[in-house]
Amino acid sequence: MVDAQAMDLREVQRQVDAALEDFLAEKARAAVGRGYPPEVVQTVRDFLAAGGKRIRALLCVVGWHAAGGDGEAASALRVAASLELFVAFALIHDDIMDDSVSRRGRPAVHRVMRARLGEDERAERLGAGGALLVGNLALMWSQELLHTARLEPGRQRLVHGLNDAMLEEVMYGQYLDVMGTGCGADDVEAALRIIRCKTATATIERPLQLGAAVAGAGGATMEVFTRLGLPLGEAFQLRDDLLDVFGSPDGACAPGLSDLREGKRTVLLALGLQRADRVQRERLGHLVGRADLGEREATEARTILQDTGAREHTERMIADRYEQVLQVLDGAGFPQAADRALRGLAVTATQYTS
Repeated sequence: MVDAQAMDLREVQRQVDAALEDFLAEKARAAVGRGYPPEVVQTVRDFLAAGGKRIRALLCVVGWHAAGGDGEAASALRVAASLELFVAFALIHDDIMDDSVSRRGRPAVHRVMRARLGEDERAERLGAGGALLVGNLALMWSQELLHTARLEPGRQRLVHGLNDAMLEEVMYGQYLDVMGTGCGADDVEAALRIIRCKTATATIERPLQLGAAVAGAGGATMEVFTRLGLPLGEAFQLRDDLLDVFGSPDGACAPGLSDLREGKRTVLLALGLQRADRVQRERLGHLVGRADLGEREATEARTILQDTGAREHTERMIADRYEQVLQVLDGAGFPQAADRALRGLAVTATQYTS
C-alpha cells in the first residue's frame, strides 16, 4: 500500500522490484518446464539487477497518487513494472545499434552473448542476434505485465492507448537518432526533437500519464503531466549527455568515451559545433565519431566543448527546464505527498550524479 501522507519512494521501488522478480521467477519456471533455454530469463534478470533508478516506475506510481489513487496500488505497481521491462528492451536494442561495450558498469547484453560463443567466427553476428531476441522478449513481457494489471474496464483502453503511443514515439525517436535524416550534427533543434521522441515522452510524460490513467484521471491532469513531463524529460537527457562526456563534479560519475566515440548527435555537441571557430570545428569533426578515440583526444574534445560555452549553455537549458517544472507544480494542486515526491524526482532527473 502507498501511504497517502508520505510516499516512501524507496519502498515503491522495492515493491516494483518485487513485482518484476515474481513475474520473472514464473517465466523461469515456465522455461524449465517447457525446455526453453534458461539463460534468457536470467539475462533479463541480470540486466535489471545491474542498476537503474527505476525513475519511470516511480513516476508511474507517483502519477497514480497525484491523480487521486490511494489504498491498494497493485495495478499501478504492475503497470510501473511493465515500464522497466520496456526500458530493458529499449536499452538492449540501443546498445546493439551503438555497439556499446558496457551498460551500467557491466558488459552490454550483445557482448555477453558474443562471449558465450567463444571462438566461433560468427560470434559477433550471432551475439547481436541473440541480444536482439532477448530484447524482444523483454518487450513482449512488458506487454504481458500490462495486460495482466487488472485494470478497471473503463480505464484499460486509455492505459493501453498511452502505452501504444509511448512505444511508437520511442521507435520514431530511435529511427531519427540512427538515421539522422536531413539534419547536420550542429542542428540543435533536430537534437532536441530526438530527445522529445526518444526520451522525454517515455521517461517522464507517459509514465506519469499511465499512472494517472490507472487512477481514472481526466484530460486536465493529462495535460498537466505533458506540461511537466516534456521539459523534465528534456532536462533529464541533457544532464545524461553532460555526464557521459564530463562526468559529475563529485566524481560519482566518471567522464566517459561512448558518446564521443559514437559521435552521438547530442545538443551538447550541436552547440559546440555551432559556437566553434574554424579550427575548433575542424578538430571536433576529426575527433568525434572515432571508434579508436582515446582519453587524450577525448580531453581535447571536452576542452573545446568547454571553451565554446557549449557545456555552460547546456547547463542553462537544464536549469530553465527545471524552473518550468517547478512553475507547473506550483499551479497543479497535487496532494502534498505527490507534490513532494515529484519535486524530489525532478531533482533526481536533472541533477543526478550516476
